[in-house]
Amino acid sequence: MHDQCRICRRTGQKLFLKGERCYSPKCAMIKRAHPPGPERKKRSRAISEYKKALTEKQKLKNFYGLSESQFAKYVSAILKRRAKIQDIASELIGVLESRLDSTVFNLGFAKSRIHARQLVNHGHFLVSGKAIDIPSYPVKKGDTINIKETKKGKKVFAELAETLKKKEPPSWLELNKVTLTGKLKEAPKLADVQPVAEISIIFEFYSR
Repeated sequence: MHDQCRICRRTGQKLFLKGERCYSPKCAMIKRAHPPGPERKKRSRAISEYKKALTEKQKLKNFYGLSESQFAKYVSAILKRRAKIQDIASELIGVLESRLDSTVFNLGFAKSRIHARQLVNHGHFLVSGKAIDIPSYPVKKGDTINIKETKKGKKVFAELAETLKKKEPPSWLELNKVTLTGKLKEAPKLADVQPVAEISIIFEFYSR
């Protein structure tokens, strides 16, 4: 069983970590929806608030493929500025969705966020004409994302033009399917996405 599939089974929710596989009958959440490991009897007592917050944090962290230290850094930075932020939940989603790996995935240039991170690490992309190989790089409003000309002939992009014909990027992104160019039109907001977790209690978790 794939590690990503075990993460979904552990949280009890599809996090779409394997790309197209998650939409197929092969998805582990269809075949084996129970948590990995020996099945245990259900406990009658209610889940504690701490456990619930921990689970929601794990969902969001794993959805974006971040380590605990990376995720905590994002949350802590927002908490330090919370007095100046109108909506901290929307701010967090905006930061996570504006990462270069998230942007590459949302434009349809990669099959999954994990795949997008690999492509960025291997130096396949330009951000506003500058070569960037850092998945966490924050894409800004007006930035363009291009596949390097020297990389377009790679096998990994062989079927991209055909795949993009069916792709409609989220509202904050603009995609030119002919030139294979993307652009961040505006900062993503919570209202623009369907978060896999309850964001507010994640901040409560880190504020303890």
